[in-house]
Amino acid sequence: MTARAGPLSDRVAIVTGSSRGIGKDIAHALAGAGASVVVGARSEQTRPDPRLPGTVHEVAGAIERAGGRALALRLEMRDPESIESCVAATVEHFGRIDIVVNNAAAFVGNLLGRIEPRHVDVMMQVNVRGPLAMVRAALPHLRAAAEREGAAHVLNISSRAARFPGPGPYASRTDARAAAAPLYGTTKAALERLTQELAIELEADRIAVNALSPQGGINTPGVLFGRSDPENPRLDFEIAEQMAKAALWIVRQPPSWTGHIVYDEELCAEQRL
Repeated sequence: MTARAGPLSDRVAIVTGSSRGIGKDIAHALAGAGASVVVGARSEQTRPDPRLPGTVHEVAGAIERAGGRALALRLEMRDPESIESCVAATVEHFGRIDIVVNNAAAFVGNLLGRIEPRHVDVMMQVNVRGPLAMVRAALPHLRAAAEREGAAHVLNISSRAARFPGPGPYASRTDARAAAAPLYGTTKAALERLTQELAIELEADRIAVNALSPQGGINTPGVLFGRSDPENPRLDFEIAEQMAKAALWIVRQPPSWTGHIVYDEELCAEQRL
């Protein structure tokens, strides 16, 4: 199948955590603009729990039925070898990498007294180390793309939980925005700092590195999972339309548009998307 015509024709994008939710919607948006998309996530088989629908194969299949090009790959962001294999398989199949979207994330909502060492490990590995490992693995190919096309892009998906709550005292725990997920907010703040450090380091290579967050709540399967009873599951999932539009706009910018930490609703309003 030939690549779909569009502003991202001949570009190749890896989207991590794209079997459902925000990653899935971004993958569809990039494919709709002509990019060949690697759908990477752990979900290879349909789960019995309806709260976590979707597999990499289902998303890739939907993209191809719509006229796009996609490759489904199992990807474990905690495993450096899995990341290296994803990059190698992408280049073997599509011949290049122009865009990396680090969307995969691990969330544990326990309060501080109940966070276990394994929770610390998984969130640090998936939310911070994983994106860094993906950029490092893809870097030679991103540099080649920037040399060839004039730009390559890394987009890290963050969270409003990364915002500092400001100095205390606090009238209540809800005044501290990340109080319900203290470590998750910390890892996303680290991801945003990493985004700007990488932007500085890679600016001369014409590789733009930016971070994008949802401004409001989006009822993705991941968000609703913790709020839903398995016996009476919430399945009113929302499409992350503004995240998808904002992501597509960002990866079409010149490489000088780098080091930004932006929110989907604000960006869509500013750019009239």
